Amino acid sequence: HLNILNAVKVQANMKADEHFKPQDGVVLLNMEGEPVDLRISIVPTHDGENIVVRILSEYIFDFSFSNLGLDKKAEELIIRTSKKPFGMILLTGPTGSGKTTTLYSLVRQVNNKDLKITTIEDPVEYKIAGVTQIQVNEVTNLTFAKGLRAVLRQDSDIILVGEIRDAETAEIAVSSALTGHLLFSTFHSNDASTVIPRLLDMKIEPFLLASTLELIIAQRLVRKICDVCKYSYTPNISEIKENHPGFERYLKDTDILYKGKGCENCNNLGYKGRIAIFEIIHISKEIEKIILKNPTSNDIWNIASKQGSTSLLQDGIKKVLQGITALDELARVVQPPEPEEGHTSISQSSS
Repeated sequence: HLNILNAVKVQANMKADEHFKPQDGVVLLNMEGEPVDLRISIVPTHDGENIVVRILSEYIFDFSFSNLGLDKKAEELIIRTSKKPFGMILLTGPTGSGKTTTLYSLVRQVNNKDLKITTIEDPVEYKIAGVTQIQVNEVTNLTFAKGLRAVLRQDSDIILVGEIRDAETAEIAVSSALTGHLLFSTFHSNDASTVIPRLLDMKIEPFLLASTLELIIAQRLVRKICDVCKYSYTPNISEIKENHPGFERYLKDTDILYKGKGCENCNNLGYKGRIAIFEIIHISKEIEKIILKNPTSNDIWNIASKQGSTSLLQDGIKKVLQGITALDELARVVQPPEPEEGHTSISQSSS
């Protein structure tokens, strides 16, 4: 372990003799002619230093929305909204849920020579031709909030803020969307409908939020079943109930599901690649009105679901039934609600 640790530190330009502070670094590789960035994070623990490697590859620039896992209806909604001259599109999900990839795909979709696009990121993960990219720097006190204030004077048409982390950044983001900018950003919440109450808790004025927020996209990543060793089977509802309680309610009429056996193509995992499941809320006139009344997340979701929004669970079940991912994998990422809860309810029509 120590030899590997020191080799990684050297390649990532870290201090090899530092064992008691967290360190971050980058290793640049060329694999089969394709540039690959390895983002290295090292953290000291009680048992020694822990290494995590995040792989960033240029291949994401070939991603379309359908590659990400969006269906045609959702894709059209996002494209239509991204063509508006001002407003705010927020992506939400935990760390490692693919938000950055979706954001870059969105920027790639709208990027053209007639628009000035500026990003504020921590760190800049991919370089985008024709886009002005700014990296947050705590040493020079260049925070998301300060960077965003500066960008507002840079005559940008579209602004990408890597993350809304605090009330100050949230307030400036809303103000920028209100003053003629289209703003993309990420936000941490469990699902799409929770974004609005959390922003209101940050003391954002309800009427300003209602006027600027256009779209909320929540997402999670699930592994895809390997196409080479995929096989179908007849599910046993009793086993589903025992192993994945709650899912039996949505799969009781299902005759066929899919798994991967494991093969050389997928290193005997049964999975190869990943895809996102999505939950999207379009801010309609009805939702704008309820934002003014300090709503709960359930209040928001009740309206959104009636207007056709699909929950993370619904989108995941759909991909399970299509053989894109496996039930075991979906259950790892999202759980069904209790029967009396309203947020992620699903109907058989979603299949």
